[in-house]
Amino acid sequence: MEMERIEEQLTQAVTDYFQQVNLRPGSLFVLGCSTSAVAGKWMGTDSSQEIGNQIIQTLRSLLQKYQVDLAVQGCQHINRALLMERKVAAAHHYEEVTVIPQLHAGGAAQVAAYQQFQDPVEVEHIIAEGGMDIGDTQIGMHVKFVQIPILTSQQQIGQAHVTFLASRPKLIGGSRAAYPDSKL
Repeated sequence: MEMERIEEQLTQAVTDYFQQVNLRPGSLFVLGCSTSAVAGKWMGTDSSQEIGNQIIQTLRSLLQKYQVDLAVQGCQHINRALLMERKVAAAHHYEEVTVIPQLHAGGAAQVAAYQQFQDPVEVEHIIAEGGMDIGDTQIGMHVKFVQIPILTSQQQIGQAHVTFLASRPKLIGGSRAAYPDSKL
């Protein structure tokens, strides 16, 4: 798998996303990622630390431009716990859990984030404003309601299907209510 191609695809996809979605500084963006799927294999069968490192390095750089914080979902072997910077967890009042991600218990993307973050911690539950799912890992449980699927020009990262979610506040009221026009 060419790392440059992964970086190009990821950059295009995230750029497309932020052209459609306006996450405020300090918003939380969740990543679900199967590096096995990126390599064209079944999820969890061929984890690649090299791919995980490239994805996390690229995504962190892109999100930094928008002042958006990253949470990385682990696999089911650690109950889909989420890795983030300690200061982000503290700002959101998330309860920490104890686990150190491994290649086959957390996944390559979480291991990469653990190595690249300054002060990483795991938490069990979050409510993110948006996110990216590489390889159909199912991030919806971590994105606030109401969720909105976002289509980008980039449908794949490597061989993995990629989808995005944004969120918006619930519209309440009825036929007499008025709502502001705004970008997601």
